[in-house]
Amino acid sequence: MFTLDSLRRIMDATGGADDGVDLGGDIGATEFTDLGFDSLAMLEIQARVKQELGISFPEDSATLLLRPDDLVAYVNSNLVEVV
Repeated sequence: MFTLDSLRRIMDATGGADDGVDLGGDIGATEFTDLGFDSLAMLEIQARVKQELGISFPEDSATLLLRPDDLVAYVNSNLVEVV
């Protein structure tokens, strides 16, 4: 299961957050742009998720996945359970 904490780790590694933004706070419903993540940072986040979990993102993901909660839900809905 991909969690908000999983995403926080990736977001922190990309370094895209604005100075003064606390990624450890309640960020789930905050838009990525309000956290300081531009389209380039979002591509980096998506690339890391794809590398770690094999999840691909649609071309229009920038308009669909606006908040961390959206991205977490998308990843979890596309994870294939390994038996």
